[in-house]
Amino acid sequence: MQQAAGPPGEDEDEEMGVKEEDEEEEEDDDGEDGCYYMDPCPVSVASPTGSGGGRANQGRRRAREEKERTKLRERQRRAITGRILAGLRQHGNYSLRARADINEVIAALAREAGWVVLPDGTTFPSSSPPTAAAAAAAQPAPRPVMVAAAPLALPLPLPTSPALPLRGVPPVAARPISHRPALALLPLPSVLLSPPRAAGPAASSRPPADDVPDGDSSHLLAVPVPVPMDPATTEDAAVAKQVPEVAPRPPERDFAGTPYVPVYVMLPLGVVNVNGEVVDADELVGQLRVLKATGVDGVMVDCWWGNVEAHRPQEYNWTGYKRLFQMIRELKLKLQVVMSFHECGGNVGDDVSIPLPHWVTEIGRSNPDIYFTDRAGRRNTECLSWGIDKERVLQGRTAVEVYFDFMRSFRVEFDEYFEDGIISEIEIGLGACGELRYPSYPAKHGWKYPGIGEFQCYDRYLQKNLRRAAEARGHTIWARGPDNAGHYNSEPNLTGFFCDGGDYDSYYGRFFLNWYSQMLVDHADRVLMLARLAFEGSSIAVKVSGVHWWYKTASHAAELTAGFYNPCNRDGYAPIAAVLKKYDAALNFTCVELRTMDQHEVYPDAFADPEGLVWQVLNAAWDAGIQVASENALPCYDRDGFNKILENAKPLNDPDGRHLFGFTYLRLSKVLFERRNFFEFERFVKRMHGEAVLDLQE
Repeated sequence: MQQAAGPPGEDEDEEMGVKEEDEEEEEDDDGEDGCYYMDPCPVSVASPTGSGGGRANQGRRRAREEKERTKLRERQRRAITGRILAGLRQHGNYSLRARADINEVIAALAREAGWVVLPDGTTFPSSSPPTAAAAAAAQPAPRPVMVAAAPLALPLPLPTSPALPLRGVPPVAARPISHRPALALLPLPSVLLSPPRAAGPAASSRPPADDVPDGDSSHLLAVPVPVPMDPATTEDAAVAKQVPEVAPRPPERDFAGTPYVPVYVMLPLGVVNVNGEVVDADELVGQLRVLKATGVDGVMVDCWWGNVEAHRPQEYNWTGYKRLFQMIRELKLKLQVVMSFHECGGNVGDDVSIPLPHWVTEIGRSNPDIYFTDRAGRRNTECLSWGIDKERVLQGRTAVEVYFDFMRSFRVEFDEYFEDGIISEIEIGLGACGELRYPSYPAKHGWKYPGIGEFQCYDRYLQKNLRRAAEARGHTIWARGPDNAGHYNSEPNLTGFFCDGGDYDSYYGRFFLNWYSQMLVDHADRVLMLARLAFEGSSIAVKVSGVHWWYKTASHAAELTAGFYNPCNRDGYAPIAAVLKKYDAALNFTCVELRTMDQHEVYPDAFADPEGLVWQVLNAAWDAGIQVASENALPCYDRDGFNKILENAKPLNDPDGRHLFGFTYLRLSKVLFERRNFFEFERFVKRMHGEAVLDLQE
């Protein structure tokens, strides 16, 4: 195949250009070695020590060395550019100048992929012409055009019916690339043509003869002639366009013989009420018996601070939990217990209302700064601000002392359950919903998915901490929260702080986000230190929320407001994994049942990527050497969701054989026991345990 070459003289021009640049560099060198160099910082010749001249010579020498390094880098860059352009001209049939810039290279690649690139840079698919205004703006001023003559008898490829686009890939990107035949440049003289006429109803497909000096111009341009399509092919293409694309799921993996992963089931949020009673105890026992027969390993129970220490400080009522734990022990099930230091109600899935202890809310009425606060001054009573972790504002105790007293009382009260191994794990609540995060997206304040949320650092205790951090940094003006971060339901690109290139990556933005996320890590450090003292010798864990929306943007805005400093150029979960490793605590992560493509189909504008987030967090924890458990974020009853959980629980072909050490299903309900739902759940439990099932989908 004859390869297309550049216009005559291109190679000579390239060599000449390189020589000219080298000569310019040599002239610069001569200027340095001669008397034309002027020291920008002259030193007096009459220096008493004679060191002034030495410093001047040293400065000149450093300047020459730096200039030599710069010239070397420039030569290397030009050499690489020359090889790239030469390869494209020789092997890719691209007509590029020897000194083509990056815009010309991009335009050539875009045209190869089937796009149209106008002279002003306007680019669009060949099947989607620009608007009339855009086309008019892109039209260059009329001028004579030099067009090389080309042969008329070129083979034209027959059009074929377009293939269905790949799932998740734009049609243009999924289109097979056509390899154009190389066009030999014929040694024919160039012909001067007038600019084409504007298209109109009477416009001809070819210019009239009087527009060309020599009359007929049919021998100058090879015009593609439409070829009639086969009727069957046309019908197939029409049918393909009408049938919606449904990408089949891959065959189910066989998990027989894989590691055993325990499965727990969360009990209802209000299983124990404020009066210390087990709600619907007889019905609950029947449900637990069925779960036990299915092979479930145990259950998870929330111990609500607002129920146990409801009326007065350090007066704990464990009566309801004692009865519940006894029922569970009789059925020989294991227990995961959550120290829930937050209120229940107002979030997705909350079906009961359990506020913070009454004596705490009384303090909050006179001192509302004990709660997290947004920029508008709205208080969030879901949990206490981390700003009072070391402030004695709770009737003489700090917040972490209150948490420690609660945990120590539980450990003493249920000592026999620890000794017998019935309680297998204690999960420490560290924030909103019992998760380690700021309450940045509260439904009670009007947040709706997929809003970015708001920073929660405007109570006076956190503001005092921020001022100290800004003063220590030497920039007191930074002692403030961002004023251009939008509101709860904003999109990142519509804010000055979170948009691409926004203030989140400025000097101030990095300072603020470092401080904001460090407050989260410090809170975890303080509470886990006391939890390890209270539950010495027992397994403890921390739940981290899966904030997966806006994960595909540069700033990861929703994660930033929640306290996870995880933009595209930083790993925000490694510091969390490090503090958990410090206290030998496991990480419990959510949203393992979600698929990115499903999220894109339902909320295409959320730029969510739960699969990417799960992969990042699990690997951050495994790299830190800590155990990882998980739970589903939303109710899950279908096989597709269970299969996704299994894939995350037991990664395929992991070279280190890593897997989850436990999974907790959200949540026990009557819907779970419906015939079809429970069949899928029982099948899921067997596969998590590494047992074989007979109805795998091929």
